[in-house]
Amino acid sequence: MARVLFINGGSEGHINPTIRVVQELISRGEEVVYFCIEAYRERMEKTGTIVRTFDGQKLIKAFISGGRNYVLERVNGLLFTADIVIPSVLEQIKGEHFDYIIHDSMFGCGRILAQMLKLPAINSCTSFAQTEASFNSKLEQFHASVPAEIAQPINDTFLSLTEKVKEKYHVEVHTPYEVFCNPAPLTIVYTTREFQPDGEAFDHSYHFVGPSLSSRVNQKDFDLTPIQGKSLIYISLGTVFNQTIDFYKLCFEALGDTEHTIVMSIGDKVHISDLGEIPSNFIVKSYVPQTDILQYAKLFITHGGMNSTHEGLFYGVPLLVIPQSADQPIIAGQVTNIGAGITLRMQSLTTQQLREAADYVLSHSSFKKAAASMQQSFHELGRYVQAVDEILEYRSHN
Repeated sequence: MARVLFINGGSEGHINPTIRVVQELISRGEEVVYFCIEAYRERMEKTGTIVRTFDGQKLIKAFISGGRNYVLERVNGLLFTADIVIPSVLEQIKGEHFDYIIHDSMFGCGRILAQMLKLPAINSCTSFAQTEASFNSKLEQFHASVPAEIAQPINDTFLSLTEKVKEKYHVEVHTPYEVFCNPAPLTIVYTTREFQPDGEAFDHSYHFVGPSLSSRVNQKDFDLTPIQGKSLIYISLGTVFNQTIDFYKLCFEALGDTEHTIVMSIGDKVHISDLGEIPSNFIVKSYVPQTDILQYAKLFITHGGMNSTHEGLFYGVPLLVIPQSADQPIIAGQVTNIGAGITLRMQSLTTQQLREAADYVLSHSSFKKAAASMQQSFHELGRYVQAVDEILEYRSHN
């Protein structure tokens, strides 16, 4: 049995793909100590892992303090989180032995911790992977297009932060890529090369294992009977960017009183009573068992988070993607590229556009065929079992 230090962040998209991986590691005899924010303690403890936490509010505050407009600002935000994560982790593992570390591809300063602890490292990549060349191309665009009076202070902050990391933690950060992507000798990517943009650009250190999915709400919390055998459309904007009352009302106008049955999940930040009169063909809940619903859906209207996109395609469901932030526009673009859906813009979305887009996808079989093709590619890979196979193979050689 080996002891694993698993460092993760604080969002559904970064946590959920690791749940089945952790369960599989434990089932094969590994002992896992898992760091995340307090909100995910209960979820992760159910896997059998030992959960330790750091301050989620301070983590987000530090990350946002770097700025949100440019990629180098986000790199700086991740460096600001070092003083939140690293001291907390070191204090809580004092005197303990670990055989290797698995760290998230973005949050948690994983690469820095791996170097400090001198542990063999594995990168857990829950979104699309990035090559150093493609990331540097974005940086070059930043420096070429942003006025020097804006870009220079951001770059100076990066240099200052890396110097502080060197002084305080005795680890050198050579490039922004190291901070943003946390490269390691082995990177587990929870998608397929077919869905990954420029999938063939990645070398043998990147292992594409397919989506690692886990149900988030028990089926007993939702009666599936009323949706069986219906023309079902499922609507969800995920768990972060879902405070959009106007959008939910627009869905009522666009799809209310149609032949479709609509299940809409709105999260816990919006009260159902705030939405006014709900059309008779709508079922509106704060949360639903998404993977169970998708098995009956004909169309998924989504924000395009990686978890949700994977879950929709895993069940062969065409998508209408309305990206909100982060990597969602890139994911939406890839859904469009493979022909499995259409991308819409929230800022200019109208009732007519939403209705016509839904009708178009539902009436053209090419979208369903493309989604089914991606579904097949997902099912051909070993997913969380393959991920653990790769992890243990790497561990045995290190």
